[in-house]
Formats: sequence, C-alpha cells, structure tokens
Amino acid sequence: MTRETLLNIVLFAILPATALVAFALDEPFIITLATKAAILALAGVGLNIALGLGGLVSLGHAAFFGLGGYAMGILASHAQSYTPLMETPFLIEGTKSMLVIWGVAIVTSALAALAIGALSLRTTGVYFIMITLAFGQMLYYFAISWPAYGGEDGLSIYVRNEFPGLNTLDPIQFFAIAFGILAIVLFGAGRLAKARFGLALSAARQNAERVETVGLTPFRLRLVAFVISGAVTGLAGALFADLNRFVSPTMFSWHTSGEIMVFVILGGVGRLFGPVAGAALYILLEHTLGGLSEFWHVYLGLLLLLVVLFARGGLIGTIAGREVAHD
Repeated sequence: MTRETLLNIVLFAILPATALVAFALDEPFIITLATKAAILALAGVGLNIALGLGGLVSLGHAAFFGLGGYAMGILASHAQSYTPLMETPFLIEGTKSMLVIWGVAIVTSALAALAIGALSLRTTGVYFIMITLAFGQMLYYFAISWPAYGGEDGLSIYVRNEFPGLNTLDPIQFFAIAFGILAIVLFGAGRLAKARFGLALSAARQNAERVETVGLTPFRLRLVAFVISGAVTGLAGALFADLNRFVSPTMFSWHTSGEIMVFVILGGVGRLFGPVAGAALYILLEHTLGGLSEFWHVYLGLLLLLVVLFARGGLIGTIAGREVAHD
C-alpha cells in the first residue's frame, strides 16, 4: 500500500468520524460543518475532472453549481406553494423528492456544460478562462434580475426535501446522504481516470497533437469531460441549496468558482482525494479563523500562496511525497 493510498483512506474516514463523534456529543452544528465539507468536496471533485484530468482551468463552474441550486429551489418552492411550475396541456408541478431534484439538477447542469463547453473549448489558455467566467457572470446577473424566484434576495425553502426512508431534517441523516453521494462520485472519478477515456483525456492534456495522430479528437474528449464535470458540480449545488434551505444568485458568482478551485489547488490538482482535503481544510479555517477575524481570507490567501509556490502537488502531494505530472 502506497503512502498516498493510506492518506486517501484516512481522508475518507475523517468526515464520517467527525460527524459520528459530533453526534455522540450532541453537536449538530459540527455535523452540519462536516456535511458542508462533503458537499463542497463533491463540487471540487466535479471541477477536478475537468482541471485535473483535462487541464481545463475553468472559472465558470459556479454556473453549474448555481444551476443545481436553482433547480432545487424552483422545484421545491412550487411544491411548497402548491402552484404548478408550468401550466401547459401537460401540467408540470414542483416536487420535494430529492431523487427527482437531483436528476433535474444533473441534466440541467450537463446541458448547460454542453452548450458552454462547445463554445469555450474552441479557445485555449486565458481566453478559455475568461469565456467560462463570462458565462458564470451572465447567469449571476440573470438570477439577480429574476424577481419570480427572489431576485437579488434569493429564495427560501422552509422544509428540507425528502429522501425515501430517511428524516432529512436530522443532521446526521442528511450527512449520510451527502457523504454517500461523495463516496459514489469519488469511486466513479477514480474509475474514470483509469479507464481508456481518462487515459486518452490525460494524454490530450499533455500532448494534443499526438492524440490526434492516433485518430482521437481532443475537442470531443475535453467536451465530454467538461459535461461530466458540470453535472457533478450541479449535483453538489442542489445538495448545498438543500443543506441551507436557501438559494441565491451568489451561487453563480465568480467568488464561488474561485472557492471551488481553491479546494482543488489546496488538496492537489489531479489527486482523487485532493478536493476532499481542500474542502475540509477550508471549512476548518473558516470555522476557526473566522471567529477570530472577519479578514480570515488573508490567512487562506497566504496558505494558498505557499501551496502554489512550494507544494505544487497540494497537501496530498506534499505528504505523499509524489507529484502528479501535468506537463
């Protein structure tokens, strides 16, 4: 067993261990923090599929995070107000079923990623970064100017949505849902990286010309990765909105995209459990340093600077002692 594998096992156990200890001590707030870390890690895993495997530096993943959140907010708000979503010959109603909401969030985010990716991936470098950022900001301003669903004030959901057989209002049970999804997606991301598609995508990141010579199309590989990445991030957005029972345009903002990227960079770009380490560290810093100063992001910035300058493999790469080659 390698040092990184052992570290991954430890990281995988930290969140449920924290939640169980908090449950035993009757500390629901700590359970909620662990749940938030699991959901943000899920968003980071989504971005890491595009960034770590495909080398796609996207500053627009908040678009998919926000779409997932608004999918939850819109469906749940119509269900709680008993008003139809669309009055057509085929009546479309809201729902409080998490399974249905997740499906809508995934499909909506995937379709958006398909459209955004089809345009953005025709560019490279800083142009790709700016185009993805522009799409996220377009949706941000659209949400602000959408009064039907709260506009700038956002949209509140009074009762958490339902999952078969569980009481989602119980913090430990909602944590189990979020962590279970994170575990499934981590398993899928690991399999994807080792599959032929993942290997071809990694090869396209390193040398697109050589990939073309063997009959593969780097554009298609990157587009598929971008769509998968957007779908996972959208699912995280739906869970995040359900956790807070609130959705607002800030989910679309470039700050959100930056935070998701911070999770990946802190933990280690291309590392399977990098987003888990990064999100857990971010929540820990937010909880501990946030109580000391409202300017705690200064310390986060210093840590990020140190990681970028001296620990290119992130926290996992530093501890494991091996770097993932991206060039």
